[in-house]
Amino acid sequence: MSVLDRILIVDDEVRALEAMSRTLDTDFEVLAARNTEEAFRFLEEYRIKVILCDNRMPGTSGVAFLAEVRRRWPSPIRLLISAYSDVDDIIEGVNNGGIYQFIAKPWHPSNLLLIIKNLVKLYDLQAENALLASETRATTEQVEHSNRQTKKKLAQRFQLDSIFRCQNSPLNHACEQLTQVAPFDVSVLITGESGTGKEMFARALHYGSHRAERPFVAENCAALSDEFLISELFGHVKGAFTGAVSEHIGLLEQADGGTVFLDEIGDVTPSFQVKLLRVLQEGELRPLGSNKSRQVNIRIVAATNRNLEEEVRAGRFRADLYYRLATVNINLAPLRQRPDDIELIANYLLNSLAISFGKKISGFSKEAMGLMRAFSWPGNVRELQNEVKRCLVLAQGKKIEAQDLSPKLRGLVQAPLRGGSLAQQVGELERNLIEEAIRKHGNHKSKIATELGLSRVGLRNKLLRYQIEIADQGSSLD
Repeated sequence: MSVLDRILIVDDEVRALEAMSRTLDTDFEVLAARNTEEAFRFLEEYRIKVILCDNRMPGTSGVAFLAEVRRRWPSPIRLLISAYSDVDDIIEGVNNGGIYQFIAKPWHPSNLLLIIKNLVKLYDLQAENALLASETRATTEQVEHSNRQTKKKLAQRFQLDSIFRCQNSPLNHACEQLTQVAPFDVSVLITGESGTGKEMFARALHYGSHRAERPFVAENCAALSDEFLISELFGHVKGAFTGAVSEHIGLLEQADGGTVFLDEIGDVTPSFQVKLLRVLQEGELRPLGSNKSRQVNIRIVAATNRNLEEEVRAGRFRADLYYRLATVNINLAPLRQRPDDIELIANYLLNSLAISFGKKISGFSKEAMGLMRAFSWPGNVRELQNEVKRCLVLAQGKKIEAQDLSPKLRGLVQAPLRGGSLAQQVGELERNLIEEAIRKHGNHKSKIATELGLSRVGLRNKLLRYQIEIADQGSSLD
């Protein structure tokens, strides 16, 4: 079982402390302190990655507490929880407490969770960078050899062959597009629902291009405020804003010669859209606080689960930026349209996770896999991965059985058929799905097959199996 990342919340208000703990304790090990004395004891005993501290507390302020933390434990990332009226305190927090970000009250649970997740990743990256810096004592030859090996492993991991799909997968068209466009320096927009693997495709695009030896940088545009996003990507000069005590080279400049992946591009503000458009048009950027532009040679790959054409028509997204980003648009089919892929991916995840979990499970029963193939998977591959993990933890036999699945999957089968097995129930469910697709698309076999995630041959076999007839109305409908 993996150890959860540890965070510390400091707030004298019990209700606020409990609310934040409930929001975060599913994903993190939360230490809750009602005063700074208790917080200091936690810091002395545990390795903490992120600290959230309320500013208004009796006895001492959050800024004073974080300033002392900065002096004694500089590694944890420090956040100040503050009301909008505490502007002076926020400035003092940046200067003295070294806070990375402040969170305004009232905060939203999903936003708070997203911020903490990203800051934990930032902590891990900083720790990794510190470790790498300490290893620079190694000879140049050793470092270069290590870099080459790392790049080689990454290229192998993210090549197209690593994208699991069946022979007739609806994902094949997207893979063919990726192969065609990878060698050419054009912007690519990858669309699809959350969890369909947009970042994996972006990395495959990078490692299939002539930029493979240069950096690949990814940024979630929805995870940061506009100011932080601009600073993170474009960089800033010393003194650009309160707390900018040194120059910061932005990710766009760090990725010079490589690829920049901008996830959730549909969520960016109009002001950010203007800045990004300049990079795409002119190949140059201007850090915050600077009056000089810098040239960059990067390839932009963007992704979104929104319909950007509708966003353009609604006036929320610039048309000129959309056409710059979507030179080629690659759409990823959701998992529910890829039932054969579900089986392939689930078995791969099961085999790989079983080793790390130390369990000997050989696969899924026919009934269990039937239910998994029939489920809609709104969270796509991420949700499938969580389901496989859950099954591995709870399964008692040598295979994953239908009863090991979560209630949402078992609920696909309602009342048991009289005298019928679970396999018969799954078959009846599959028949119903086929008949529903026929009602939706008439006799158009190609659309029916696409809806069900089947090949033409696969559809024909299903129709024969369930003795379902579709009138043949000519090749135009076939």
